Amino acid sequence: MISSIALFLLQAPADEGFFNVVVAKFNEGNEGGWMWPVLVTLILGLAIFLERIITLNLADINTRKFIVNVQEALQEGGVDAAEELCAKTRGPVASVFQAGLMRSHEGIEAAEKAISAYGSIEMSFLERGLVWLSLFIAIAPLFGFLGTVVGMIEAFDDIEAAADISPSIVAGGIKTALLTTAGGLIAGIILQIGYNYCVSKIDRLIAEMEESSITLIDSIILLQEGKPIVPNAGPEADSEDA
Repeated sequence: MISSIALFLLQAPADEGFFNVVVAKFNEGNEGGWMWPVLVTLILGLAIFLERIITLNLADINTRKFIVNVQEALQEGGVDAAEELCAKTRGPVASVFQAGLMRSHEGIEAAEKAISAYGSIEMSFLERGLVWLSLFIAIAPLFGFLGTVVGMIEAFDDIEAAADISPSIVAGGIKTALLTTAGGLIAGIILQIGYNYCVSKIDRLIAEMEESSITLIDSIILLQEGKPIVPNAGPEADSEDA
């Protein structure tokens, strides 16, 4: 479908330009006013997508390097030094580490509970807004389909009024109706791609939080037992080195 849309736009006269063709098709499909709801949902969905991308990129850090730095801070300066490092580092991994370190003096079980609770909070922050994005993905095509149904009803009304089924009577109405469907589907496709990208990035950040939390707990146990902490990036790094 995407290739068909691209081919259709590329076949437009060269002097019109891509943007002019899109505006012309929008105006043709907007005779019943149904292209505006599609456009509004697309704009709102893209706004949420851009906000999530900025937030997720700011939350993304070099987790392996950070884990090694925390372990070195634990080895050299203890829990206080590691907490200070976490406080200066942005991102959900650093926040989860700080929560666990703050409760480490109460025991490993308390640290694990703090990491688990704060991890859930960070997950909700990462996923904030995605429910609205998924809503716009669902309703953009529905607005387009609704515009199509209304346009087809109007086309049949024209046939009934003219008592004739001449193509010239219904062609314009049917074309307008189909353009609303095309607009809704295009908006849904664009937003779906953005949604899937955000979900994949969030899944990776959550996986990094879970893996790095295991490494932090192991490091706290070694510190409390008075054993040396050998800096490493966690189980995943160990498996790659092997």
